[in-house]
Order: sequence, then C-alpha cells, then structure tokens
Amino acid sequence: MAPAQGQFSDHSDGVDSKERAEGPSAPPAFLAAVEALRSARLRPELEVEVTRPPQRLAPHAYALEAAVVDGEDDLADGRLVLLHDPAGHDAWQGAFRLVTLVRAELEPEMAADPLLPEVCWSWLTGALDARGLLYGEAGGTVTRAGSHYFGALSARRPATQIEIRASWTPREGRGGVPDAASHLMAWGDLLCQIAGLPPSDPADAAVVTLPQRRGPQVS
Repeated sequence: MAPAQGQFSDHSDGVDSKERAEGPSAPPAFLAAVEALRSARLRPELEVEVTRPPQRLAPHAYALEAAVVDGEDDLADGRLVLLHDPAGHDAWQGAFRLVTLVRAELEPEMAADPLLPEVCWSWLTGALDARGLLYGEAGGTVTRAGSHYFGALSARRPATQIEIRASWTPREGRGGVPDAASHLMAWGDLLCQIAGLPPSDPADAAVVTLPQRRGPQVS
C-alpha cells in the first residue's frame, strides 16, 4: 500500500510537540522513534495531531490522536501512545511499548454479530502482520457497548460502540530503535478498517470492513 500523507494538525493543547518529545533528557533512541512517527505516510482520510501524553506510564512518552474523516463526519477515532523506558520493562519484554484506544459507532445489525470482538482483535494483529512488523506481548480488550434512548431522547436510534484497547511491544532495530513509522501506518490501517473504509490497496480487497458510519470523537 502506498497511501498519501495524512494530515497532521498544528493543535497541541498549548504544549509544543518537540518539547513533549524531548523532555528534560530524552535518549536518542526515543527521539528517533518520535521523528519516525512524525514522518510516517498515512491515508488522506486520517487527521492526526499531537496530544498530551500520559505522565506516569513510562519515563518518556509521546502521544497522537487521530480521526477518520469523511466530509464533516468522524467515522472512527483513536489515540496511539509511544512509551519508552531506557532501562527496559519486564512486562513489556523491551524498552518500547505502544498503547492504543480505537473506537467507532456500529450499525445495529453489525453490532449483533457474536464474533465481532474476535474479528476486531484480528484486525489489529492482521494490520501489524500485513506490514511484516515484529512485535510481542500483545494484549488488550474489545468492548461492545449499546445505548438505548428514552423520554425526550426517544427519537434517537439505538447506538452501539465498539472499542479496542490494546498494547504491544515493537521489536527494536538498529540502535535500539523500533520501526515506529510502520507501526503508526498499521495503526492507521486499523483505524480506517474499523471506520468501514475500503482498503486503499486493491490487493487487500478481500479484507472485510464495516459499513461506513459516523463515530464518536476522542474526548
């Protein structure tokens, strides 16, 4: 797949993105991984911006949030956080960790599929595998939540949201730096797939996607 460059927003919650990445003493491997994230080529339907990273999960962190946009509609959204602990982390089995939240709103007939959680998890691992990425210690949850409206809101149709929370350890390459750009592109593939977009590469036409729909925004 050779997607066009996705759009990075200038919004950053009042904190400069370079300051977030570097911090007081960020190591070269982490800075290189962050620079790779910034240079990744993403599908044009993705709008990406730097956001405030979590403060207590690792000594160094960098976070992005993204939405799959169709006109004025957000079809799906999510966050991706790159964590780095130079000393390594036993649970990660490495010095880097990627953590994600992805969510979208589903049509009722799709939401009723009993295999939907397994399918959504396979989209994550399949997106990584399709790009030939090496990773380990993958784990997470797939949650399906429904809302029914009553009283003054009874005119609204029932809504179901699917949410993927996951993390995995990207294998480190030369200089102890993971291929962060490819992991971000695989994550973008997942986000577009859960949004119901068709594959951008004709070779991926056999991949099953959900119908297009409007999804929630990252809060």
